[in-house]
Amino acid sequence: MSTPSSAPSAAAARAVVPATHPPLIGFGIVLGAAALFGTLGPLARFAYEAGMEPGAFVAWRAMVGLTGLGLFIAWRVRRGAAKLVRFGDLPRRTRTMLLAAAVVAFTLNLAMFIAFDRITVALALLGFYTYPAMVAVVNLALGRERLDRTRLVALALAILGMIAVVASQLDPDGGIRLDAIGIGLALGAAVSQTIFVVISRDGYPEVPTAQATMVVLLVTVVCSIGLALATGSVASIAYPLSTPSVLPLLLFTGIFAAAIPSLGFLTGIRTIGGTRAGILMLFEPVVGVALAAWLLGEALAPIQALGAGAILAAAVVLQRAARDPAADADAGAVVVSGGL
Repeated sequence: MSTPSSAPSAAAARAVVPATHPPLIGFGIVLGAAALFGTLGPLARFAYEAGMEPGAFVAWRAMVGLTGLGLFIAWRVRRGAAKLVRFGDLPRRTRTMLLAAAVVAFTLNLAMFIAFDRITVALALLGFYTYPAMVAVVNLALGRERLDRTRLVALALAILGMIAVVASQLDPDGGIRLDAIGIGLALGAAVSQTIFVVISRDGYPEVPTAQATMVVLLVTVVCSIGLALATGSVASIAYPLSTPSVLPLLLFTGIFAAAIPSLGFLTGIRTIGGTRAGILMLFEPVVGVALAAWLLGEALAPIQALGAGAILAAAVVLQRAARDPAADADAGAVVVSGGL
């Protein structure tokens, strides 16, 4: 991150998205990010079974993702395909908003990975994915995005679909593990994710997307190590060094379940708006529950296929509506110069 460029003004950083990122591309990016994030529940369980603690898993996932993304950015900068900004040149408000987004990203990750350890993957996702409704309400209250009939229908379809996807997990015979702390952590993660989405929509438009994602991952690493030091659990952070068999799992998680989807999700928020991105991210439980059923033996019922179809139908409704130029402008998306 040593090749800076002068920071563009907020006005220069904003642009109408369809000129560079057609809505269909933005929708595809978010759905791809959701699918990759959907692997986190099973991956976390495998890591825990191998002896890792949730806090250490959060730290290693972020460290590997940070390294991979840093190499990608360095390659792009060296080729002249992207520029970075000097944080010292950014307005104080921009730095504050980016730091706030990074901190809540850490809290949501820590809360969710502890929840995965205490309750079933599907139940944790059910609590967490109340956040798209929270985002829609906050954006409506702030006057950023209209909750028009199309978005309302899509949100209802997606939420009903998500509930159907995890429905079988609510049956005690399906192996559900009810735990008040675990459910509370999942809901707390939803609040953190809502704050992250609302801030990231246009809170730091001068910062290229990949550079902002690196800051988020860096803060997660620092906070995770700081928490380990404060709680006397430093040994848990060093665990993979003494158990190298877990390293391939961490490498895969860091690249394919941290760096790539985090970059894609932030790109999606800036490209199609927070409400749309949040609705499309409800595809994550489809992947997460399907993988949990396949890899962890958690029950899967036919109704979940209907739920997945409802979520995809919501994506189609949103994409068709996005063809309306007025709807695209209403998304209030942000494109950052430099391509990253």
